[in-house]
Amino acid sequence: MSPLLEKVAEAVIEGQAEEAASAVRVALEGGLGPAVVLNDGLIATMGDVGQRFERGELFLPEMLLAVRAMQRAVDVLKPLLQAGEIGAAGKVAIGTVKGDLHDIGKNLVATMLKGAGFEILDLGNDVAPDRFVEAARAGVEVVALSALLTTTMVNMKGVVDALVAAGLREHVRVVVGGAPVTDAFARQIGADGYAPDANRAVGLVRSLLAATAAEAGRVSRLGSSAAPRAQGFGSMTR
Repeated sequence: MSPLLEKVAEAVIEGQAEEAASAVRVALEGGLGPAVVLNDGLIATMGDVGQRFERGELFLPEMLLAVRAMQRAVDVLKPLLQAGEIGAAGKVAIGTVKGDLHDIGKNLVATMLKGAGFEILDLGNDVAPDRFVEAARAGVEVVALSALLTTTMVNMKGVVDALVAAGLREHVRVVVGGAPVTDAFARQIGADGYAPDANRAVGLVRSLLAATAAEAGRVSRLGSSAAPRAQGFGSMTR
């Protein structure tokens, strides 16, 4: 990381919003492109923040300050970035399932995902399955479900079933988390993955979307290569 980006990273990690914005301006004046500052400076730094939080080197208030500093720095970059350069890493709908009013963990995951560049649709708590279905219809790529109680985590399956019934399950990835939730439970209800904490939730969502993109590319290549073969077969039958 260049010295200019190191100044950006330092301000973000320390949660100094105005200092982060100033460091971004200095980096731009020093010749770094806005996309470089965004990807190599801000988004990379938020990944480091998440890892430090996971290791217990940063606590929740410090992490939230880092996210605020990152967002202030992004505000400086927005007018300079082309539309494609600041596109979201993906669209995620997140909410605590029906019957559960707890939202601290859900809010933390949403904050971390936003800091990692994802567009977040926060549905709040006590969210009925049909609202997750509506979000899937609106084009989100990931549905993230949270529950803190054993009595409400069973409602996660209701969301998966509702997505299946609506014919949308194959179009979205479903991830789950919360104190009583386990990887085995995630597999049991047909979810795509489970994350035990906010930082690993970011990694999980990234990996699932990368797998989706890779599969889409594979299908596209197979489709394009199948056409000439079909044509050749047809010409032999004439």
